[in-house]
Amino acid sequence: MDGPTLQKTAADCAEELPGAQLEHPFGPDWEVFKVRGKVFMLMTDVPGRPVVILKADPGEALALQEHNSHITPGYHMNKKHWITLEGGDSIGKELVRELVTDSYLLVVAHLPKAQQPVDPHTYGNGTRAAQ
Repeated sequence: MDGPTLQKTAADCAEELPGAQLEHPFGPDWEVFKVRGKVFMLMTDVPGRPVVILKADPGEALALQEHNSHITPGYHMNKKHWITLEGGDSIGKELVRELVTDSYLLVVAHLPKAQQPVDPHTYGNGTRAAQ
């Protein structure tokens, strides 16, 4: 998948998530997706390369980086808790959708229960929470 397709796939997925909002707090070159005011995805171009930056479980982040040259530590973010995706043959739509949803759920899980737009433990497992 090329970089522009990567970003479109990620944005399309993020826009489907309950409570997700697109903002531009760092200017027009950065697309920042938040849920209840907390960032779960950023998109920008890193010298000519479109990238998607996502929150990830530290153990999973390491495994992803070890097995995929197109997944690196989070650009301008905490390298332990964030990953950067860039376009490449090993990045498919299903992987992108899975990683965007995982990032969203990690953020939702740390919100106070009353602010959670979905149950992070059941969302996407065939039982959708009320939106």
